[in-house]
Amino acid sequence: MKKLKGIMLIDDDDTNNFLNQRLLNRMQITEKIKEFRNGKQAFDFLYNISAGHYEVTSPEYFKPALILLDINMPVMNGFEFLSLFEKLDADFRKDIVLALLSTSEHSQDTERAAASKIAYITKPLTTQKVQDLLDAHFQNQEA
Repeated sequence: MKKLKGIMLIDDDDTNNFLNQRLLNRMQITEKIKEFRNGKQAFDFLYNISAGHYEVTSPEYFKPALILLDINMPVMNGFEFLSLFEKLDADFRKDIVLALLSTSEHSQDTERAAASKIAYITKPLTTQKVQDLLDAHFQNQEA
C-alpha cells in the first residue's frame, strides 16, 4: 500500500498522542503526523489549508488523508469539530477519512458516529485497529 499523505492526531492527552505517534511511525504508513490538543486548533489548521492560507513550500502544512479524533477534549470536542468540518468545501473533505478514537463505549457516542458514517475506534490504538481502518478505507484508492 502506498503511504498516506499525512495523519492528524487530535487528542488532549499527551500520553495518547505519544503512543499513537509511536505506533504510526513503527507502521511506516506516513511521513507526516501532526498533533493537536483540541478540535479548534485542528479545525483552524484545516480551514487554512482548504482556503489556501499557508506557505505552500512549508512542510508544516499538509492535507491529511486520515484524522484520528478524540471525543472528549477542552475548547472544542470531537463532535463540535465534526460539525465544523462538514462546513468545509466538499471537494476538500472528500478524500479525508475521519475516525473517532475514544475510551467511551457509550451507545450515544457510537450511534452518533454511525449516523455520520465515521469509523469508531476504542482506545488504545493498536496495529490491528489501524490496519483494519486502512483496509476499509485505503485499499482501492491512492493515499
